[in-house]
Amino acid sequence: MDGIFEGLKVLDCASFIAAPAAATVLSDFGAQVIKIEPPGLGDPYRNLPNLPGYPVSAHNFAWLLDGRNKRSLALDLSGGEDKAVLYRLVAQADVFITNFPPAVRRRLGITFEELQPLNARLVYASFTGYGEKGDEADKPGFDSNAYWARSGLMDLVRADENTTPARSVAGMGDHPCAMALYGAIVTALYKRERSGKGSHVSSNLMANGVWAAGVLAQAKLCGAKFQERRPRERALNAVTNHYRCKDGRWLILSLLNEERQWPTLARCLDREDLIADERFITKADRHARSVELIRIFDEVFAMKSLAEWRAILDGNGLVFGVVRDSRRHAARQADDRERGAGAVRQRYHAHGQQPDLDRRQRQDQTAARTRHRRAHRRGPARSRL
Repeated sequence: MDGIFEGLKVLDCASFIAAPAAATVLSDFGAQVIKIEPPGLGDPYRNLPNLPGYPVSAHNFAWLLDGRNKRSLALDLSGGEDKAVLYRLVAQADVFITNFPPAVRRRLGITFEELQPLNARLVYASFTGYGEKGDEADKPGFDSNAYWARSGLMDLVRADENTTPARSVAGMGDHPCAMALYGAIVTALYKRERSGKGSHVSSNLMANGVWAAGVLAQAKLCGAKFQERRPRERALNAVTNHYRCKDGRWLILSLLNEERQWPTLARCLDREDLIADERFITKADRHARSVELIRIFDEVFAMKSLAEWRAILDGNGLVFGVVRDSRRHAARQADDRERGAGAVRQRYHAHGQQPDLDRRQRQDQTAARTRHRRAHRRGPARSRL
């Protein structure tokens, strides 16, 4: 699949994360992406790591993630020669991506209706906070409010009804939204292959948030009766709960085939006595006494470290997950399983090199990082077209 979009020309006329990240994915597969930014400081997303509360780093980690593979061009789209430059670029482009609200697009003259006559094969991809119709079409939104809060996810993930709504982390909704927009763009490109014509595709933060909460949203639409939200210590099922290990790390069990896996789990915990314990003989018994069983599991899991439990549970084919503490266990400490799954790819070392790459690759990447640092200091290049 590498390079499947080689030769595809993409204009990233968007800011922050969701829409630009869709362009980033296209670039990962070979597309040529030009990022259009306002003169001066450029995309405000460049400054994200400097905001209070973000990790302190010598690298602009946010821009490295979502701004990679792109060439930047500063254009003042309010009028004049710069808009003429944009129109010339549109005439040669395959994809145009924007997250300006509809009213701003109309003011700048970059709506689909205005750009499509310049290029009948153009795929125009727009992204908004709350959709492009209705009272909130022009309302600005970030993933923390439109995706996370408005969709109900911020409420649904609370530990119980007495705790405050849970805060999101940077890009938590933006990045899955980027994949939705990417999918829409690729679908439109496939349609173009069949018809020879471009089209307008769109997505938004709120709709993607509702999709992420889709199971419970559909339950509500079906008139389902929702149960009390219970804290971990009072969960209804001890074998789909999370537990703290001796070293302070957490893991979560997900034993959905409980009847078959229960004896194995009991042996893994060195508590075979639980198999014949009259309180926990059947699944119904274990659910009815889940609070008792959780207390037992809490004591047992606290006796070994996470590494020890991983070896035991993996060795017996039981389904569980590790709760990563990103503050203490960075991506550079990823184990072979995470690298094998593709969750973590190449990583930068403190001295800026990657020893697993050949010398030419290291030289190319060092030069690229130097160009990036210079570009970040001065913002996007001004148009000379």
